[in-house]
Amino acid sequence: MFLKSKNEEQKLSKLNVLSNGKSNMVKKAAVSVLLISSISFNMAFAKESESSTLKEIYHIYTNGQYVGAVSDQTKVQSMLNKKVEESSSQFKDLSLTAGSKLSVVPEQVFTPNTDDKATLQKLESLVEVEAKAFALSINDEMAVYVKDLDAYNEALRKLKLHFVSEAELNILEARNNTSDTLPDLKENETRISNLIIKEKVSGVTVETNPSQIVSPDDAVKLLLEGTLEKELYTVATGDVLGTIADKHSLTSAGLMALNPGITDSTVLQVGQELNVTVLKPLINIEVQYEKKAVETMLHTKKVEETEDMYKGDTKVKQEGSDGQKEATYLISKVNGVQVGQSVIEETMLVEPKDHIVLKGTKVIPSRGSGVFAWPAEGGYISSKMGHRWGRQHEGIDIARPSGFTIKAADNGIVVAAGSDGTYGNRVIIDHQNGYKTTYAHLSSISAKVGQVVPTGTKIGVMGSTGRSTGTHLHFEVEKNGVTINPLTVLNQ
Repeated sequence: MFLKSKNEEQKLSKLNVLSNGKSNMVKKAAVSVLLISSISFNMAFAKESESSTLKEIYHIYTNGQYVGAVSDQTKVQSMLNKKVEESSSQFKDLSLTAGSKLSVVPEQVFTPNTDDKATLQKLESLVEVEAKAFALSINDEMAVYVKDLDAYNEALRKLKLHFVSEAELNILEARNNTSDTLPDLKENETRISNLIIKEKVSGVTVETNPSQIVSPDDAVKLLLEGTLEKELYTVATGDVLGTIADKHSLTSAGLMALNPGITDSTVLQVGQELNVTVLKPLINIEVQYEKKAVETMLHTKKVEETEDMYKGDTKVKQEGSDGQKEATYLISKVNGVQVGQSVIEETMLVEPKDHIVLKGTKVIPSRGSGVFAWPAEGGYISSKMGHRWGRQHEGIDIARPSGFTIKAADNGIVVAAGSDGTYGNRVIIDHQNGYKTTYAHLSSISAKVGQVVPTGTKIGVMGSTGRSTGTHLHFEVEKNGVTINPLTVLNQ
């Protein structure tokens, strides 16, 4: 038997411990390998099992709204194709699509649970057919939809041609493409200088309902009138133009403009239809013109008073004559209506000359002023000048006065005072300016031959002497030896 020292025993003990530790680690490693192998095997088995039992369905959304699920997404495409095909006959020459806002989200499930028919029916009711179009925008708001860019440009050109001729538009477009200086305007020539669309107009390609797409002609109508449909009103009992216009925020003139053939004197018939469409243009076109014209400048008439001439006398101091100027104007029209005109340049060719008349202010009691006062105290004209009772009545008769005093109608000198056959008592005044006045049928005379009588001087009393049927004044006016109608000179 061998005896082991203490040190040897300790070394042997350590060796056993190490040996046992390694043995345990190997055991643990083996167990771990078995576990990992088992997990890997189970996962592989699970995946193989899933691939044989999961099914794929498709969730349908439109405009963010959930519609439902289908088992076959090709059915969705077939429905969309059919919807487009059905619309293609109605909207020819348009590029149609459907389902642009459609989303399809696939999902794998163990147990599919879909109702394809119900989902497709619901989807069909929600999806709209759309067409690719070109939108005309006014001040950043969509206003009109046309087919494409060519239709957009055609609409804008036709819009301009609504206010200018094709020749004018061609000239303006050619001018805008060149830097050449314009020639001077000729006399009485008018030419277009600019065409301005007052609003901000732009265009963009969009998808929209095909029923909104209009022709270039309809686009112009919509832009100018604000509507494609006429509003009609049926005339009812008691209607007149004014009341119909008021009901529809129109003026009578505006209502007549909408209905050619209707005037102020037109008798409206019950049941008659009138166009009462209120036009609300979406766009405004300003056309500017330059115009050069030689114009007549009318001379003015002036009157200068002078004390060197008798009152009532006039004399031409200077004969007047018209002048001439050459002016260039800028004329602005908005939607065909002139809204302004300004002078760009003006040149005086011939100065106008004033027509000056001297008018006398010098007054003397023996000379008339040419202004005739009413010769009686009130009263009325009972008989005018003209043919009467088989003979000419040379003056006017004034009857039923408030007083019976007869007065001189203007300054003058009495040249006759006394009885004169059918005139009875009469007075004749020479006004020393070509006029004479006669006062007849007086009951008494207060003036004498040679007497100077200022306007308003009492010359007698109204009566009925001579050939007379009642108390009245027979009054005559003579100018340069010719009897005239007193009413042409009397201040009544």
